[in-house]
Amino acid sequence: MRQLSALDTQFLNAESATTAAHVAGLAILDPAGGRLDRQALADLLLERLHLSPALSLRLVQVPLGLDRPYWAHDPDFDLDRHLFELTLPAPGGMRELADAVAEIHARRLDRAHPLWEMHLIHGLADGTVAVYTKVHHAAIDGVSGAETLATLLDLAPGRPDLLETPTSPETPDDVPDGADERHGEAGTDGDAGSDEAGRGDVGDTGAPSLLEMLSGAAVQAATQPVRTLRSMIRMAGELDAIPLAARVPGARLIAEAARVAGGDLEPRPEPPSLAVPRTPFNGPISAERRLAFGSVSYKDVRNVAKANDVRVNDVIMAVCASALRSWLLERDALPEEPLIVAVPVAVRTAAASARAGNQISALVTTLPTQVAGARERLRVAGETMSAAKRRFAMARTRWLDELCTLLPAPVAGLVTPAAFRLASVACPPINLIISNVPGPQFPLFLCGGRVLSYYPMSVLSDVSGGVNITCLSYDGMIDFGIVACPERMDDVWGLLGHLRTALDDLLDDRVGDEFRDVAEG
Repeated sequence: MRQLSALDTQFLNAESATTAAHVAGLAILDPAGGRLDRQALADLLLERLHLSPALSLRLVQVPLGLDRPYWAHDPDFDLDRHLFELTLPAPGGMRELADAVAEIHARRLDRAHPLWEMHLIHGLADGTVAVYTKVHHAAIDGVSGAETLATLLDLAPGRPDLLETPTSPETPDDVPDGADERHGEAGTDGDAGSDEAGRGDVGDTGAPSLLEMLSGAAVQAATQPVRTLRSMIRMAGELDAIPLAARVPGARLIAEAARVAGGDLEPRPEPPSLAVPRTPFNGPISAERRLAFGSVSYKDVRNVAKANDVRVNDVIMAVCASALRSWLLERDALPEEPLIVAVPVAVRTAAASARAGNQISALVTTLPTQVAGARERLRVAGETMSAAKRRFAMARTRWLDELCTLLPAPVAGLVTPAAFRLASVACPPINLIISNVPGPQFPLFLCGGRVLSYYPMSVLSDVSGGVNITCLSYDGMIDFGIVACPERMDDVWGLLGHLRTALDDLLDDRVGDEFRDVAEG
């Protein structure tokens, strides 16, 4: 048996009537030469299910929520509870696809079964087929999600070989000092995490007995004060880089004193102000979702990066800053201060690669939406991200793990949704999340059909804002998936259009339009 970590459990606690905490992806496939029907997908899933631990595990809840849940194999696994099929209404354009997927994306997963679904979608006017897959964030993070997808994909239509890794190596100039950027999600070696990594033998996924769960809960309750104190001490050195905590008077002095007391004397880049400006997309969210997706040329992004001596991820952040700036200017809602964004950072080690759950932290920094010129905005984005990555690489702890450990499991489960909603009104910790997931720069195949695009989609919550931008590099393109709450962002396709314009503004010489404009469908 294996118990969820405090961070994994927090993704369960975050769910409410308006929040569904799963990550997802929408693949667009050319079925020519393959067999893309429900039976073919079912056969493939059953054949390779053992390669993806997260897909065959269900939650086992501790009575009365006294402790964090456990993962165990589902003895009654039934693929019909996870694999579905639907046909789009006419005319079968990308707008109809987005509306259908948004409805599915808004629904929470059934916790009585393994926490994932796959939907095969027919009826697209251009003859392509879509496959939408969602998995609960308690079970996977960005990197493990890509690895889970990789187990279903092949390098050729005839399925002679499995794809062994979803990532393609970055060139040395894209890797920052002290961290393995992996095209956006940094990685570190060393300690796999805090004391709250999931307890139990990873290889044994039998359901725990009632006695085992209750005795474990008793031990957790008895030792919780020690863990809370230890986490507070570990977090003290990063206090000036943690949302909300950084705004406490004297936070910077406390952090510096804690680092000196711990023997950490290496100077760090000055942290930016993390005061969060008010925007239309911050505040309580509804249960509805709107989606937009499209792609830009990876070559164009690389060319901009090389021409301006920055990294690919810096260009992506600058493009997002420009798009958000334009969207806010249209509504006369652009704040004078920069937006505050959280960038998920992978810290998964080789030892944890086969484990269900999260190995992530978050890099919180400013987004230069207040800068008027596109080139200047790119320069500032590059400098800001470089400083933030250096600070992250120098940190001795993962503050996100420690933060989730502060409260006992029963208390965290009760207060999280209310605390998130209150924070969205009184003091949002960030404006939004922007995530950049690595992917391969060669074509992949599912059931013989070629994957043309793969649009990642993530979580919205009261505390993280009403819009989320996620992108993934794949086969010469960078595929963007934008998820929004319609009460917070009224025109999500408009934001996608601004992403295209923002990249165009940074290109010195246009060599054709490589943007896959799916907005017109």
